[in-house]
Amino acid sequence: MSLFEGNTIRLPASSDFHVHLRDGPMMDLVTPSVRSGGVDTCYVMPNTIPPITTPKQAIDYRSKLQALAPNVDFLMTLYLHESMTVETIIEAKKAGITGVKSYPAGVTTNSSSGVVDYAAFFPIFAQMEREDMVLNLHGECPSHGDITILNAESKFLPILASLASRFPRLRICLEHLTTAAAVEAVEKLGKNVVGTITCHHLYLVVDDWAGNSINYCKPVAKTVADRNALLRAVASGNPKFFFGSDSAPHPVTSKQGGVKVAAGVFSQPYTTQSVVGALERAVGMEILQREDVTLDKLEGFMSRHGRDFYKLPPTTETIELTKGDKRILDILESEDKTLQVIPFRAGEPTWSLKWTG
Repeated sequence: MSLFEGNTIRLPASSDFHVHLRDGPMMDLVTPSVRSGGVDTCYVMPNTIPPITTPKQAIDYRSKLQALAPNVDFLMTLYLHESMTVETIIEAKKAGITGVKSYPAGVTTNSSSGVVDYAAFFPIFAQMEREDMVLNLHGECPSHGDITILNAESKFLPILASLASRFPRLRICLEHLTTAAAVEAVEKLGKNVVGTITCHHLYLVVDDWAGNSINYCKPVAKTVADRNALLRAVASGNPKFFFGSDSAPHPVTSKQGGVKVAAGVFSQPYTTQSVVGALERAVGMEILQREDVTLDKLEGFMSRHGRDFYKLPPTTETIELTKGDKRILDILESEDKTLQVIPFRAGEPTWSLKWTG
């Protein structure tokens, strides 16, 4: 049965396998909004300032997040860094750290300490393979020569293929896919390779961010054909694709009015609602057929596929979405109004969400 036969959708709680919760006042502001998006499990990115490079830093960070959102399960990662050793990976596994995130140097927010040469980290990857940890890849090459933000992802795909071949038992997640080429690459590579898809990339194309700094993120949204390929991947039911919001909050002063605009879209309070809205919109635009968008496929994308890849048990919580007159907040701000963040699709209609069990 089509997902949109009625005005109510009941789902298991969502799992968000790519979340930026920052630190300090921004962390305090956005972390309590996780459950507003129907999410009970978060895979937390480590590109804070300074980056999370040791197990102790990750455990301390998780404690701070848990104090702000005690009903959320926070899965922690380390930032792939030149200071990391094989012993770091052994210690991380013992401490319950789930994965290691690789950022190519300089491609996105707080990535200046990122990777220049992947070969230098082969011993780290080999130990991760032995420990059954996950390698999360920001899949772009730094801009230089003929590489720009528009083809940085496609230029990275040979690196992905090489890593998957060299480490066939290493679980690899290519983060925030934005192109049809990336979807195809993940489909063709082995079972150890999966990909996350954000909610904002199910809406945006290049024209939507070129004239609107709030929609500017890394990797950037690409063409109509690329966006449509992402929508079809979500509706395919293929377990290699699952949800990771890449919700990345920045103060409004960093997103508007500055000489250099910060890269990141903040979607956290409306993640599940936005995915449902994107699929509904795609049906209306005849990108997807109504019968292609089923409850089972949505459950798989929002929860089951990712939890299976990360070897987590099924969630025991449930949510209910209702179509009505709900609108997305124009702005999320701290109590003293000194920190303001503009959500993705601010002011636009959205499904309402409540927790049911």
